Amino acid sequence: MRSANAASLLVLASASPRRRDLLERAGLRFEVLPADVCEEIRAGEQPRALVERLAEEKAAAVRSRLPERPRRVVLGSDTVVVLGDEILGKPRDAEEAVAMLRRLTGRTHSVWTGVAVLATDGATASVRSIESRVTLRLASEAELRAYVASGEPLDKAGAYAFQGEGRRFVTRVEGSESNVIGLPLEETLGLLAAAGLVAPGA
Repeated sequence: MRSANAASLLVLASASPRRRDLLERAGLRFEVLPADVCEEIRAGEQPRALVERLAEEKAAAVRSRLPERPRRVVLGSDTVVVLGDEILGKPRDAEEAVAMLRRLTGRTHSVWTGVAVLATDGATASVRSIESRVTLRLASEAELRAYVASGEPLDKAGAYAFQGEGRRFVTRVEGSESNVIGLPLEETLGLLAAAGLVAPGA
């Protein structure tokens, strides 16, 4: 990846293979330093506020581990699934995954992702959040249990993977599809550009 400052580097504050894949497909070079922060929801916290706070906390946690020079830009992100007024996290086990999917199928839910960009030179954080709307078709109990038995849903918010086998349940996406995977690329690239990083060919 080229940048306005040759010393600038991108650091992804996430272990998510989905976010890594999205950045790689965008042609970006980066290193991965996963953040270790508490992701507990605060009382009364709304989805937009939650994902923005956690994205910034993840970026800040990783930035605190890096020296000021060479200048690096840290990218933090957090994604949640929201059904009605309830925020759905990752299922604790297979039975909870089936229960989540049972509630989501045949309905429309929201996917919120917060993105935060922080530079090691002390620049002010830039934070954005994006909402997409996803509709899942009705599915039988046997179909849901077979999907959960594959193991794919067990580490996914909302218990399904849009970029994987879970896509077969999706009938409609309103908004950013990359957001549903875990990182809204258009908005992320805009934040990175504003921080002094530009995509190849720009």
